[in-house]
Amino acid sequence: MNLHQIQKHPEYVEGCFGCKIATLQLGVGDAARDVSDKKWTSELQAYRDARAQGIQPAGTTRDQVEAAYEASATLGKAYDADTMPKTKDINKNTAEVLKEIGAI
Repeated sequence: MNLHQIQKHPEYVEGCFGCKIATLQLGVGDAARDVSDKKWTSELQAYRDARAQGIQPAGTTRDQVEAAYEASATLGKAYDADTMPKTKDINKNTAEVLKEIGAI
């Protein structure tokens, strides 16, 4: 018996908040997930490989890393998400403009 049952009533009473709280159980949530970490590890390795080449993707997901590689190829220079336009905005025209103004 818990403290609520001793002080108020010995059995579960429908509608009693104290009784309801006494029956709640905490779940482990994501800590018990049974998912392989291959994708996560693979994405982080792709990010590390890009960083080793001087490329700074906007994030660690596969899409962001691949977009940074494509932007680097278009620019002819390692892409840096911190100082350059977003990868979706980089094309041949923007690369030419960035070169003309001395941004790259």
